[in-house]
Amino acid sequence: MPSLSSPARPDGGGIPDSTLAGPFPVGEYAAALRTKLRSFARVQLMGELVNLRPSRARVYFELRDASGAVPCSAWLKDWEAMSARAGGAPSEGMQVVVAGGCDYYPGSATSSPGFSFSVSDLRVAGEGDLLARIERLRRQLDAEGLLAPQKALSRPVLPRSIGIVTGESGKARDDVRAALARRGWAGRLVWAFTPVQDRHAAPAIVRALGDLAAVAEVEVVIVARGGGSLADLLCFCDETLCRTVALLGVPVIASVGHHTDRTLLDDVAAVSCSTPTHAAEAAVGVDCRRARADQSAAAARLREHGRRAVLSRARHLALLSRAPAAHLERQRERLHQQLREIRAGSRRRLEAEQRLTERRAVVLARKSDSALVDCRERRPRELERLALALAGHDPQRTLERGYALVQTAAGEAIATAAAARDAQELRLRFADGVLPAMVLEP
Repeated sequence: MPSLSSPARPDGGGIPDSTLAGPFPVGEYAAALRTKLRSFARVQLMGELVNLRPSRARVYFELRDASGAVPCSAWLKDWEAMSARAGGAPSEGMQVVVAGGCDYYPGSATSSPGFSFSVSDLRVAGEGDLLARIERLRRQLDAEGLLAPQKALSRPVLPRSIGIVTGESGKARDDVRAALARRGWAGRLVWAFTPVQDRHAAPAIVRALGDLAAVAEVEVVIVARGGGSLADLLCFCDETLCRTVALLGVPVIASVGHHTDRTLLDDVAAVSCSTPTHAAEAAVGVDCRRARADQSAAAARLREHGRRAVLSRARHLALLSRAPAAHLERQRERLHQQLREIRAGSRRRLEAEQRLTERRAVVLARKSDSALVDCRERRPRELERLALALAGHDPQRTLERGYALVQTAAGEAIATAAAARDAQELRLRFADGVLPAMVLEP
């Protein structure tokens, strides 16, 4: 420790103790402490990066392992340069190696002091043990079929009672209430306030879920928490909590962290929402305010239509009651007119059918006369012409002109000399008779 100048002692002196020096002013001691810490040798540390919190000038985070944790910080420009050398900004849960040394901010009259490990270089060593454990547990729950039971539960569109597990002083509580108020939901909220961070949170959330599930009126449960680092949200990756949620008979809506945060509770729950507002909208599937407005508008339209229908029928009935005789007379005239039209139509149809029948009779008479003339005059001339044509082809007429017909003894006609030689005995037919003949030429 560097030497400290002897300060002016306060009135009444210090604490009587011969082994203790001082008292010294706090600012002087804090400056000496910073000098001493900065004189320590610069080293390399390896651990898992958690609680990453960028600010305007510096980046704050922690390095953790199973034995302990060290707060770290780096200037924003140095962090961006280190991220570029590492191929991208490290994210929470990564295993990293950092180089640097101890640093101490002495604080002031208006600001608090703080210790941190000032990082000057960084290298990504691989996926952190924390992320690996979470991923192993996720695969184990999936293999056991515990990611599906909640999603198979039916959720009421408009629940009457909603259970909410959240921090008593967190913003998530106000977000849920504001979203339900915008929806116009007028049901009952059953609150279960628990820690939502640190090692005591998971058991408390498990007990709260069990208590809410035991309330028969609770139809759906929301587990809500605002954003935070991976270490802050680690309680929502607890194995007991996940198994409890998976086996609950009440659907659970998880809303933990921001849009990019993902915990094991999101995988196990019936619905995973990005914000508490989204969770409230998922729990109440109907915009009650708009539904009431639509229902009121529909009821008003129905009343107006009913009023108009009643008035219209009342006027009609009044008209009928004032002049029943006139109404009957109008109906009688209408029936008489229809009767006259039917009679006139029937008469016109009958006359048309008669005219058609007469035209058909005339046509048939003409056709019969033509057929009679045909039978008496044209047909005999045609028969005479055919008889002359047939007579022109009569073989007897050919024989009368001096020709003879050569036949076999059986009476078959012979057309060639070879056939006559083969027959030997022949018959010669003349116009006035038949003579036998014999072929003498060999």
